[in-house]
Amino acid sequence: MLGSVLLAAGGLSLAASRRAPLVVLGFTGLCAVGYLGAGFEALAVSYLVAVYGAVRAGHRAVTLAVSVGLLAALHLMALLLHHGPVREVVTQARNTLEIAWLIAAFAAGEAVRQAERRADEAERTREETARRRADEERLRIARELHDSLTHQISVIKVQSEVAVHVARRRGEEVSQALLAIQEAGREATRELRATLEALRDDDTTPPPGLDHVPNLVKQFQNTGLETTLTIEGHPHTVPAPVSRTAYRIVQESLTNVTRHAAATAASVLIGYRPGALTIRVDDNGKATSHRSPTPGLGMLGMRERVTALGGRLRTEPRGAGGFTVQAELPTSGAS
Repeated sequence: MLGSVLLAAGGLSLAASRRAPLVVLGFTGLCAVGYLGAGFEALAVSYLVAVYGAVRAGHRAVTLAVSVGLLAALHLMALLLHHGPVREVVTQARNTLEIAWLIAAFAAGEAVRQAERRADEAERTREETARRRADEERLRIARELHDSLTHQISVIKVQSEVAVHVARRRGEEVSQALLAIQEAGREATRELRATLEALRDDDTTPPPGLDHVPNLVKQFQNTGLETTLTIEGHPHTVPAPVSRTAYRIVQESLTNVTRHAAATAASVLIGYRPGALTIRVDDNGKATSHRSPTPGLGMLGMRERVTALGGRLRTEPRGAGGFTVQAELPTSGAS
């Protein structure tokens, strides 16, 4: 009866071998000693499984020491409980078999541990290779942007500032369009710098997000577009990708309004809802000219950003005239 209880207890303890392999190893070892003391002549299988689990977890030295101690204890107990030459021969044969089973369990655990280690190293190598290639691609894009755009934007910025300076020096009134070009050049310079730093993994100047939308609206107001901003719900912090995408949606939508819609007014609505952020941009322009039959790169990029976050984007003419862009971005699970 006692032997059956010990055998069952050792087997049940194996359920915790993943979490505490050494504890299970020690417990099954004690059960094995008691199992032999109860008159059973075989090493408990639960201890062999515990040896396999402990070696697989990387505790080779401890497992070896415990197993040697257990064999010595089992041999001593066998000598104390059984006497006679026949019993001694049987005991020696049983000890040899037990050593063979322990070596097999130890070897199996070590083989699995080595296989898992090699698999982890291979996975880590693949991840490092992919990360390195992504870093190289980001740096390449950063160099291309720097070489192709920085000079042109700098020229626009400098020329507009010179024009404003000359006009003021002559006492002439500076047109709103020229001031808007000047501010747009400055903003483009800041955004390009932030983009390049982000591509180079430089977090000192984070890309614009929801906090920059009010300033963005003011910039378009300076161009003569009557732009309003409305916040609904209780503003709270949203994941950085959501914040950046919301800013880009507003930016691209208002840019399209000024370029294609022939509108005089536009409204921006930011809605904070449980688990989602909604963005809506409406204008009173000409819906037919706002969207060409072939979507532009800006609209395509906007849709790709929204889709990547698991959100929805709807762009369509308004019934009362004009055009509307509406997006819903999930705020849970985005990172």
